[in-house]
Amino acid sequence: MYRGVRCRERITLKPTATNLKKAEQHKAAIEHAISIGHFDYSVTFPGSPRAAKFAPEASRETVNGFLTRWLDAKKKHIASSTFEGYRKMVELRLVPALGDHLLVDLKRKIVRDWLDSLLVSNKTLSNIQSCLRSALNDACDEELLEVNPLAGWTYSRKEAPPKDDDVDPFSADEQAAILSALNGQARNLVQFALWSGLRTSELVALDWGDVDWIRGEVVISKAMTQAAGGVAEMTKTSAGRRSVKLLRPALEALKAQKAHTFLADREIFQNPRTLERWAGDQPIRKTMWMPAMKKSGVRYRRPYQTRHTYASMMLSAGEHPMWVAKQMGHTDWTMIARVYGHWMPSADSTAGTKAELAFARIEDTKTART
Repeated sequence: MYRGVRCRERITLKPTATNLKKAEQHKAAIEHAISIGHFDYSVTFPGSPRAAKFAPEASRETVNGFLTRWLDAKKKHIASSTFEGYRKMVELRLVPALGDHLLVDLKRKIVRDWLDSLLVSNKTLSNIQSCLRSALNDACDEELLEVNPLAGWTYSRKEAPPKDDDVDPFSADEQAAILSALNGQARNLVQFALWSGLRTSELVALDWGDVDWIRGEVVISKAMTQAAGGVAEMTKTSAGRRSVKLLRPALEALKAQKAHTFLADREIFQNPRTLERWAGDQPIRKTMWMPAMKKSGVRYRRPYQTRHTYASMMLSAGEHPMWVAKQMGHTDWTMIARVYGHWMPSADSTAGTKAELAFARIEDTKTART
């Protein structure tokens, strides 16, 4: 009996006493497998017409069907921007290339051969695999797969080294030129961005209630992206939730911005054209940033370079890398060292003297006591 159905299958053995004993043992093994939930009809009787009838639903589910279900389930538990990235990856890359395969038939070689045919960077390859690996991990958790074919494996190809993670900060003269090309709310936003190091998604989500005037800090706890549809969401990481010290130019920008939005006691920065909160990076870039860059004569770089500019200014001035990392919302300063290392001051001939003086005083105190 299997799933409430009486099943009879033929075996190609003559009905001798020995073979009947083997058949009895085989039947006992099948019944034991059924009792513990490990029986697969198609494996034991692959030629049987009942094999298809008793095949698990997962064995007939395509990669397309599973990824569609997986996306729907993920939507409730991840940030809108993350979901939008997954959605594009699934709909534009994974489903067109792998969607027709049965989920249980998806092997590493199939994925590798497909990735090998793509003319994309290693970063894009990594993003594709990260999305698919996460989905297949969930398939394993649902017991649809025994093993994730991408577990412990990553495909990449040899390519030219990256150019400092696209770090291209603005010089002091360039900053002055850009600010001179702006006025009002737009100027306040850019000046604040240059001297706070906030991400664009964090800037547009700021409310006046996030400013601690007594401590001279702004509290970062949420972000807003195009994908969120104008709804502020919690920052992705705990390190992203932080208090950022308001340096003098940033504080001056906030005080100047008070005349525009403070009385409404909602968002700090508005789109001057609509007098509503900025919807994200794209409107800022198209309606304010690009015209300002053109007017200033400064070589074009994207608005995110204001964040890189802040980091380079702080580090080149000798500020502690760990402090800079915390200001920018990083968990530690290893990324700061890797990306911005060449802006950190090199050790000079006086390096180490502070330690010598500090410990010399301790030794002098010990000597005086004896």
